[in-house]
Amino acid sequence: MSRRVLIVEDDDETREFLVKGFTEEGFAVESAADGREGLFHATDGGFDAVVLDRMLPELDGLSLIKSIRAAGLKTPVIMLTAMSAVDERVKGLRAGADDYLVKPFSFQELLARIEALLRRPKDTQEAATLSCRDLEMDLLRRRVTRSGRDITLTPREFQILEFFLRRKNRVVTRTMLLEGVWDYHFDPNTNIVDVHISKLRRQIDEGSETPLIETVRGAGYMISDG
Repeated sequence: MSRRVLIVEDDDETREFLVKGFTEEGFAVESAADGREGLFHATDGGFDAVVLDRMLPELDGLSLIKSIRAAGLKTPVIMLTAMSAVDERVKGLRAGADDYLVKPFSFQELLARIEALLRRPKDTQEAATLSCRDLEMDLLRRRVTRSGRDITLTPREFQILEFFLRRKNRVVTRTMLLEGVWDYHFDPNTNIVDVHISKLRRQIDEGSETPLIETVRGAGYMISDG
């Protein structure tokens, strides 16, 4: 299976250069020209790495990576920037970047850094599975089952369910979901949370007598053991 990389870069020439380079190296490549589009892709698909420009329209690189990390995603991210000052590199690393490369750069060096990030061992302390009652989520295989029945979820639905399972037996508010799963700049009056929860419920409750995601009136939602 090809390794998947996301390129978020607003300069057309640089973006096309990176897409061509990684494609020739055997990567499956997706790209975005601004921060909002980049965040949508980053949180909606399973990428092995993200190459992220520091200065982006719509949503800057620092805000984008903070949103990625707030969503619980540990995808390796390398930031590209024309800012060479040490304090700028520190800001990027503290925001959640794994590496930093100053423009102009060599593609071979960028490739070598990406490959080094991909060789890093996964966090062995983190559980490979999450569960609640008769539902199990395999984080490595990206597989969800309930009472042995395979459940097919979109990347977004998988992310929402993982968000709930990591906060099992605790109330999850709509604001928490907006900030943790989507970009926090979304209008808090949007019904996007309720629409996705409704779809997720249909998927995981099919054929089961007991609903898994409870509505906590006036507060939000909760997934619990009993």
